[in-house]
Amino acid sequence: MASSLLALIDDIATILDDVAVMSKVAAKKTAGVLGDDLALNAQQVAGVNADRELPVVWAVAVGSLKNKAILVPAALAISAFVPVAITPLLMIGGAYLCYEGFEKLAHKFLHSKDEDDAHHGELTRALADPAVDLVVLEKDKIKGAVRTDFILSAEIIVIALGTVENAPFSQQVAVLIAIALVMTVGVYGLVAGIVKIDDAGLYLSKRASSAAQGIGKLLLAGAPLLMKTLSVVGTAAMFMVGGSILMHGVPALHHMVDNAATAAGRIGGIGPVLHAITPTVIDAVAGLIAGAIVLLVVTLGKKIFKGKTAAA
Repeated sequence: MASSLLALIDDIATILDDVAVMSKVAAKKTAGVLGDDLALNAQQVAGVNADRELPVVWAVAVGSLKNKAILVPAALAISAFVPVAITPLLMIGGAYLCYEGFEKLAHKFLHSKDEDDAHHGELTRALADPAVDLVVLEKDKIKGAVRTDFILSAEIIVIALGTVENAPFSQQVAVLIAIALVMTVGVYGLVAGIVKIDDAGLYLSKRASSAAQGIGKLLLAGAPLLMKTLSVVGTAAMFMVGGSILMHGVPALHHMVDNAATAAGRIGGIGPVLHAITPTVIDAVAGLIAGAIVLLVVTLGKKIFKGKTAAA
């Protein structure tokens, strides 16, 4: 009896260890989405009244949990009944990541600062206008953030599923649930912190202590920089993660990356460094090219569709 119990405990410990390892791998794979998720969701709640920021973040977090309650069973059903669909779904998710990253770059270069300032001014005037229903505006922001979260959550779940597609079903369930919960709590906990950094800075800057005032001014100055950094890192990670998914999905391209890394590793002196960074650089370049191609196809598709609609 005792030996059976010990064996059971050992089996459970082994499964939990496997789940922990696979969860770490899945978390690393989804890091690109996470970085962009943070920036996007923090931007979504920007513009609401300060005392409503945390309730809005909470509402979006609840919506995110509902999204994952749909996505996790759907992903597990695909793994159980149509496992061959995992790789194509991963490829689609990778292509979407690249597209989203390139679209952000295109927006930055194709839209002037005046256009962005005009949009921001429009929002500010709407918030100051007593005739504007702030409850409706807030609900619209929440719905928009939840829609954005659904897409990003789908990418996270599919990427995580790809890391455990060969594992037993019970471990797949454990890993996907763990990733869903950790990502939701982690992302929206950090978003809540990010949107309140300026409030914390303002509070500290008004304290009597010179040290507190210094920290407050530092937070006020650092909050915009943090948002920009998150956006840049998130965009770069989207190309790297998306490109990696696409390259791994095509065996010939995956072998090409391995061969290039091996060849770079033979260079004297800096070989080990080149061996480590070559796959990442190739994946990022591949992601950039893939994003440009998908954006071009989507843009042309929209123009063709609008042309047909206008003609009808």
